[in-house]
Amino acid sequence: MKKEKIDLLLTNVDFLDENWEMVYGKEIAVKDGVITDIREQGTSGEHYESEETVDCRGKVFLPGLIDAHMHTGQQLLRGRVLDEMPMIWKRIMLPFESTLNEEKMRLSASLAALDMIRSGTCGFIDAGSYYMEAAAEVYEKSGLRGALSMSTMDEDGLPESIAMTAEEAVQRTDDLYERFHGKGNLKVFYSLRSLISCSEELIEMAAERAKEKKTTIQAHMNEYPGEINPYLSRYQKRPYEFLEEKGVLGPWFLGAHSLLLSEEEKELIRERGVRICHCPFSNCGKAVPDTPSLLKRGIPVGLGTDGAAHGGLSIWNEMKIFRSVMNVTHGAPLAEPAVMPAKKILDIAVKGGAACLGEEPATIAVGKRADLIGIDMDAPHLWIHGKISNTLLESVGAGDVKDMIVGGRFLMRNREILTLDEEKIRSEALAFEKGESRWSI
Repeated sequence: MKKEKIDLLLTNVDFLDENWEMVYGKEIAVKDGVITDIREQGTSGEHYESEETVDCRGKVFLPGLIDAHMHTGQQLLRGRVLDEMPMIWKRIMLPFESTLNEEKMRLSASLAALDMIRSGTCGFIDAGSYYMEAAAEVYEKSGLRGALSMSTMDEDGLPESIAMTAEEAVQRTDDLYERFHGKGNLKVFYSLRSLISCSEELIEMAAERAKEKKTTIQAHMNEYPGEINPYLSRYQKRPYEFLEEKGVLGPWFLGAHSLLLSEEEKELIRERGVRICHCPFSNCGKAVPDTPSLLKRGIPVGLGTDGAAHGGLSIWNEMKIFRSVMNVTHGAPLAEPAVMPAKKILDIAVKGGAACLGEEPATIAVGKRADLIGIDMDAPHLWIHGKISNTLLESVGAGDVKDMIVGGRFLMRNREILTLDEEKIRSEALAFEKGESRWSI
């Protein structure tokens, strides 16, 4: 019998199925970035001729995590935001972003890509910044799966380096789309950076262009009362109600944060198929979302980090914080400790994140995309793991991720980054931290 040629054969694989239950002792065949077969250990040799065979014993594999809301352009603000008084967006972040250049953006993207690969984040959604072409080049090389946006605002009074008209803002995203959408594992989303910083003209133009291109439009939504009250005052409508009137809402819309939602807005989100992303660490300084209510309505919810300036890029940390916040806010008053169980949170971080990214969930099954991470089980805190889904949530951290595969390609193996020059990036990061002139903020 002639053997079928495949790209990758993983042997001695223990993995988690779509219900987060353990499956032991399998071999996984991968071709053209897709899982084509899963067999009992030792049975693939007569069927396949593999370009590469990798022994996976000592690890547990699961689908890669997805950061559904991060800021590439804020990586160099790490450690400069915590404990600051509001509004950090106006006082710190926006002034910093106005100083970005291609070199800083390339370093930011390199640091973000390394951090995500090392922590098991296979996919991400960037919320929009400047010099995104430089970031896109890094992300394409990294092999990560991601969506990029330009920062689009046209309000008066922005720093001169980032001031633009509605037409200019949309054109910049058009250019990014034409150059990078569909290139490698990348796609491009349109963006409304902050509704209160966007004119009605920009909102309508960006939404129309996203629908024309059949891609997503994303926006920061209902994060602060200061984002809601202007709409109530000016239009007597809450933000989601305003966007509904403009025809912006639909399955193509992603609302980041979405903390302060009225019952009417929740119904609009459900009816229009809008996707939602929470960022637990960042959100804790503002409000707690009513996630149980959203999930009961069947609304897709993902998790994001909100970028390194808001507590790092570890979705493992965000899941732990999310569990605690949900329990103390929604569970404890009802004496319901499992108001947000471990399996549900894993679903949000993987399947909900995939929905936000506009992708099918990358479960470990035949016909599914080969986006996998391997957790090193040879660590004292994982020798005894009981119910594996609970232990993943309680005990696993970024440092336990040993392997990453995206689209059937290893980006990291045994903690070695294979797609980026980590030492060069480290050298540039240390130069920035030391304040060398070319990197100065």
